[in-house]
Amino acid sequence: MTGTDMTGTEPPGAKTAPPLLEIDRLSVRLPADRAARPILDEVSLHVAAGETVGLVGESGSGKSVACRSVLGLLPDGARVEGQVRVRGRDVLTLDRAGLRELRSHRAAMVFQDPRASVNPLHRIGDFLTEGLRAAGTPAEQAVARAERLLDAVGIQDPRGAMRRRPHEFSGGMLQRVVIAAALAGEPELLIADEPTTALDVTTQAEVVAVLTRLQAERGTGLLFVTHDLELAAAVSDRIYVMYAGRIVETGATDALFARPRHPYTAGLLACTPRIEPDAPPPRPVPGRPLSLAEAAPGCAFSARCAFAEARCSGERPALRRHGEGLAACLRADEGILP
Repeated sequence: MTGTDMTGTEPPGAKTAPPLLEIDRLSVRLPADRAARPILDEVSLHVAAGETVGLVGESGSGKSVACRSVLGLLPDGARVEGQVRVRGRDVLTLDRAGLRELRSHRAAMVFQDPRASVNPLHRIGDFLTEGLRAAGTPAEQAVARAERLLDAVGIQDPRGAMRRRPHEFSGGMLQRVVIAAALAGEPELLIADEPTTALDVTTQAEVVAVLTRLQAERGTGLLFVTHDLELAAAVSDRIYVMYAGRIVETGATDALFARPRHPYTAGLLACTPRIEPDAPPPRPVPGRPLSLAEAAPGCAFSARCAFAEARCSGERPALRRHGEGLAACLRADEGILP
């Protein structure tokens, strides 16, 4: 097997500043009658202050569980191993007061569906100021700050918007409101869990532009979770690719995009439509993702991989150094990918 075992390390190009977020060999397992394999299997990643990191994979790959772990939001009954550190503090060991402080000031999340994040009966102003007032901010100052946040995310007439209810906003505008709420506590780390999935392409671009602009202005670390590798490449300094609960490839965005080492990464790139006149038509990744009811003794992607050999179904590949990044593929150094 080629390469030196680099499981749990980071690719060249990773920032050298002390990590803001460190997920270290995190495994999450449900009881055997609920899942045959771990939801997360020794996942390691990090985000530095001011850095944007993409986490990419199909539905069911474990992306959402990984990012929710940062706020201590793990499935009931799960057995957890590893560490999730924000500014050096292990989230998995925090008590209720520690979690409240983390979620109020250290880390915040923008969820996929903005309408599931707000109370449809409350006005937007109440939604935005509730957390501020609970943290001790006087009501008048909380209202002024909420209006400034709405202006920062591109909501016209912030004062009028404060009096409206969620159903009076389009999906894209409501997602901007949710981003404003996430920024209310001035978090050091922002986690965006597929924040543009339900939006049209134009609105998607606008929301991504808002996120990246605010991230750059505030020096916030951003973990951007998506199933779209092209979108992740457009905003991220580095990318982690997940499959069946494992990191299967990671590297600096340009290097990973130019020369993927894992067939799954190459498949995600190949299924993206391109507008160039001579571009080939998109090719979907064959087969289906591994469900939680299925366990693979070897490479979890082998059943869908055009380059799989007999050893791939029985030998589990470690995440190893290959070129400028890391990949969990037994054939990563063989030049099998175009």
